[in-house]
Amino acid sequence: MQVKTKRILKITGWILLGLLTLGGVAGGIAYQKREALLKAALEKGIRKAKRDYDLQVTVGSARFTGLATVAFTDIAVVPVERDSLVRIDSVEVGVSIWPLLVGKVAVSSLNLQNGQINVVRRDSLTNVDFLRKRSEKDSAVVTETPNSRRTDLSVVAGNLVDNLLSKIPADMNVGNLELRLTDSTRQMSFLTESAIINDEQLTSTIRVNGNEAVWHLNGRVNGGDQEANVQLYADGKPLELPYLEERYKLKLQADTLGAELREVERSGGELRIEGAGSVSNLRINHPAVALSDVVVPHAAMDANLFVGENYLGVDSSSTIRLNKATAHPFIKYTTYPTKIYEVQLHTESQEAQDVFDSFPQGLFESLEGIKVSGQLKYDLSLHLDSSLPDSVKFEAGMTPTNFKIIQFGKEDLGKMNRSFEHEVYEKGKLVRKFTVGPENPKFKPLNEISPNIRNAVLTAEDYNFFTHKGFNEKAFRVSIATNFKEKKFKRGASTISMQLVKNVFLNRNKTLSRKFEEILIVWLLENQRIVSKERMYEVYLNIIEWGRDIYGIEEASRYYFAKSASNLDIGESIFLAYVVPSPKRALTRFAPDGSLKTYLRGYFKLIGRIMAKRGLTPYDSSAYGFYGVRVREGLRQQIVPVDSIQIDSTMMFEPDIDGEMPESTGGINGFFRRVFGRDREAPATVTPEQQSSDPNSPAAADTVKTRRQLRQERRERKRREKEEERRQQEAGNTDG
Repeated sequence: MQVKTKRILKITGWILLGLLTLGGVAGGIAYQKREALLKAALEKGIRKAKRDYDLQVTVGSARFTGLATVAFTDIAVVPVERDSLVRIDSVEVGVSIWPLLVGKVAVSSLNLQNGQINVVRRDSLTNVDFLRKRSEKDSAVVTETPNSRRTDLSVVAGNLVDNLLSKIPADMNVGNLELRLTDSTRQMSFLTESAIINDEQLTSTIRVNGNEAVWHLNGRVNGGDQEANVQLYADGKPLELPYLEERYKLKLQADTLGAELREVERSGGELRIEGAGSVSNLRINHPAVALSDVVVPHAAMDANLFVGENYLGVDSSSTIRLNKATAHPFIKYTTYPTKIYEVQLHTESQEAQDVFDSFPQGLFESLEGIKVSGQLKYDLSLHLDSSLPDSVKFEAGMTPTNFKIIQFGKEDLGKMNRSFEHEVYEKGKLVRKFTVGPENPKFKPLNEISPNIRNAVLTAEDYNFFTHKGFNEKAFRVSIATNFKEKKFKRGASTISMQLVKNVFLNRNKTLSRKFEEILIVWLLENQRIVSKERMYEVYLNIIEWGRDIYGIEEASRYYFAKSASNLDIGESIFLAYVVPSPKRALTRFAPDGSLKTYLRGYFKLIGRIMAKRGLTPYDSSAYGFYGVRVREGLRQQIVPVDSIQIDSTMMFEPDIDGEMPESTGGINGFFRRVFGRDREAPATVTPEQQSSDPNSPAAADTVKTRRQLRQERRERKRREKEEERRQQEAGNTDG
């Protein structure tokens, strides 16, 4: 047996020796021919760049300077009919031998001197369009059949990470490499005077726009071990890009940015990446964010990312730190068979004062200086299946433990419990100031306001106002589903509580910070019972706008109908409820004789039927007072007749010409549209010129086309009426 074993080992040894000999001979031949092989590889690469990307690549010289080191000079890359993209005087690249044996290219050393990368945009054309064109070409040839295998995202992500990390050399020396970004008349320049990696330590000096700033990217990097920990900071000033402020009105500054890669692991068909990011003294200023700087002294995140075959996301073991407050996010996006979006955010119970102290400065101006005690815990959960958007799941809430407000901040949240001065601003200017209380003869106590108008406004705006705690989760779910299906901000979920807070405590500027502040103040008012529901509704009816420079229900009732708010009938009340979302257009709802335009009849029937089913008004087959509504004679002369057929685009909560939106169904929509802009289509009309008697004339064709549009709009309006009635009924059944 021993003899047999020795014979096998001997044969195996000779085989290995033979393979090594053959490998040595092949290596020797390859070494002798390596210059020719290098030239052939370069020519092949240049042809491929021309064929696949329309790139003209030239190389002055290429030669081996070591066993696995190649030096190039005078490299140029120019896209066809575009500005030059890359120019490099000299570069020497070394690759690791062992990864080559398994087909991987890992850079071991890099020495680059004097280079420039230009990214140029002229009108709609750039000199990197070839990347997009190539991507479109690749995607165009991909066909999918029921049996075809989809791309495994974990494999794609793994390859990307491997390729990026394997290109980080262990030994690097880069000098005078400039990245220049040109957009029309604006230009940015990042000149890397030096970037050195030595014994895993990275040091660099980067000049931004000449002498505008000097940045440093320093830290530890190890591509082989897939680890890195780097910081970016500037000499004597914060990091910032003036280009962002010039182009997008966005001021973005930070003292230090940090990034850390801790581990890359593959397990069970899933790629996991563990890392962290941080920022110190972040300052943000943009008209859509806040009126002044928003300052974050310190924020950090320990992130655990995961990528599977058909999903990717952030694991719940991740932690977000905002000053003293912490939270755990979970995000998952599933790509197929249907797209599914999952978002969760949870916090442990933590000191309430720490939470309030952690809010970024300038984000909640009304609450600055607030003193609280107790603990707070927050939970949010969203699950949206794109194939079943109406089944969206959404829950959110703050859980207090022994929570108490010890001292109000900048704003006295309890001022509504007594008479107070209310100021109305438009576009930053004070337009009205009046007392909300008995001192004002136009103030109307809640029990002296007609039940008709009280019930009509509640039905149209927020029927569950007296039972919810400031927010209507069902309305949020409907809003999410509707906006997702429409692919735009079509429906909001603001309650009367949110509208009241916006009017009493906050400015009228449409910013993200104001919306967040509104939500937080509503939670404080409702959960701490700072103001009773009855008083909140009383104040609401006495301060909201009902027309141009018309504020409060008593003023509105006398302005439109020359009567006290105590005597409003059902028709007048439904009309006033209708104008709440778009008060400045109230007079356009009337015909010159003082009657209401016929398109409002559907709205009257909708609100009236809902009120009748809830026992708030008797059933009425004649549209619930629609035909009896008449604006007072003194206003009729202000009503301009129009010689056209006009469908009101604001019917069922559409935006009006002033950008106003119903807060009950479109407040968030109006907010985002006003922040980010929107396109508005003019209402369909038929002019006298279009009403030609010649059936073959172009004008007659336009008339027919417009009438068809009107019929379609009427059908759509009826559908929306039924949908709104169903939604209101469901809300009533759900909440008792």
